[in-house]
Amino acid sequence: MGSDIEHSYFSETDFRKFRESLRKETKILMDWFSSGVFKETREMCGFELEGWLVNADYIPASRNEEFLERVNSHLVVPELSKYNFEINTNPHLLDENLPVYLHEELKKIWNSCISHAEAMGCKILMIGILPTIEDRMLTLQHISSLQRYSALNREILRSRKRKPLKIRIQGCRDTLDVTHQDVMAEAAATSLQIHFQVSPATAARQYNIALILSAPMVALAANAPFLFGRELWNETRIPLFEQAVKLPSFRDKTGRIIPRVTFGSGYVRNSLKEVFLENLDGFPVLLPETFDEDFSWLNHLRLHNGTIWRWNRPLIGLNDSGTPHLRIEHRVPSAGPTIPDSIANILFFYGSLLHLLELEKPPEKQISFEDTRKNFYRAAKDGLDARIVWTGGKQCTVREILQEELLTGAGQALCKRGIAPDQIRYYLDDILTSRVAMGRTGSAWQKEFIHKHGPRFQDMTHAYHEYQNQQIPVHTWKA
Repeated sequence: MGSDIEHSYFSETDFRKFRESLRKETKILMDWFSSGVFKETREMCGFELEGWLVNADYIPASRNEEFLERVNSHLVVPELSKYNFEINTNPHLLDENLPVYLHEELKKIWNSCISHAEAMGCKILMIGILPTIEDRMLTLQHISSLQRYSALNREILRSRKRKPLKIRIQGCRDTLDVTHQDVMAEAAATSLQIHFQVSPATAARQYNIALILSAPMVALAANAPFLFGRELWNETRIPLFEQAVKLPSFRDKTGRIIPRVTFGSGYVRNSLKEVFLENLDGFPVLLPETFDEDFSWLNHLRLHNGTIWRWNRPLIGLNDSGTPHLRIEHRVPSAGPTIPDSIANILFFYGSLLHLLELEKPPEKQISFEDTRKNFYRAAKDGLDARIVWTGGKQCTVREILQEELLTGAGQALCKRGIAPDQIRYYLDDILTSRVAMGRTGSAWQKEFIHKHGPRFQDMTHAYHEYQNQQIPVHTWKA
């Protein structure tokens, strides 16, 4: 999302030419799936982390242009609003060095960002929704200057016939009802996006398992319980993002409307090519930027895919010589609360995906897609206490699934990939097992603070920032 386009206004001719190019490139991609040209490689890992800029009083600071100029790194790029930025990491093999690499890489970039923000009189935060953000702050006045964002806003509104975006979220304690004339409410939601390069032979199964893991992941990483002072879902990012850019696209086989931000329409049956065919036929073009380069770079297809926000999104990557590879982008977790918590979440996702992949009876044969979809939204709303459907028809809480199967299974799978026992012990046992046992996710800590001290969101954000700077896992924080 940090890359830009050259145009911000489009004609009907632009849309027609783009659709023609998209169809040609989809045909090329289908041929690649059939002919086996995808790069066979060992599992590669990486992530993107979205952050906030705030002033000395923890109020959002609309200054990402100055901040990014100071940081001056291709790994730190803009996001939708001027309050936000995104950190990228270079990919790394899933081997014994992965935990240390991910931790040190993020620590190095994060510390650089802290220094440059402090030079501006600002601070930075990694959190799912900034507790001090107010509805009135999310306007086009604060949209990032990349033409891509203005064009997206314009085309989404045009596709909606300029109907306002209504956001209604029913929480356990509060209800939120707001209306926006633009897509800027989406900027309130900041995430950790985990990337996993996959082999064509196992990509379909890994994609399906990523869908199944979305419920445990969204509960385990929950860090967004409040929006505009209202206590809503454990992971309020999920309904916020879905409603902030709500754009119905097509109906699935059950008659359900599939929107632009979506959990999807079903499991993949045989190949990830099914998702790209659905992109072509099911989702209207939003950004018809045309490219002169060879169609084999799939520029139109990749741009189109980038405007469809599946919570688990397949990606096509190409190296400098044009050799393609497949990645799965898992977009479920919240940002934060700390670097150790983030790395633990990432390693758990990789380990539990590999664990479920190795089961004798595939979990996607045991859990229907409809149950997987419902599990996701239940877990986003109720967190670790959400009751979900699991393998063997078992109905239990997310906490029970984590404690009885997934944490142990993830550790064993990572051990088989050469991850050192002390690394597994630190991230999965010391951090995640403790977090689950105590029930203290980022969301749980935030709610505990507000329940104890009252609606003092500025004070809570200050305390959160102090703990984050100490980089101690959230389960050890005091409210």
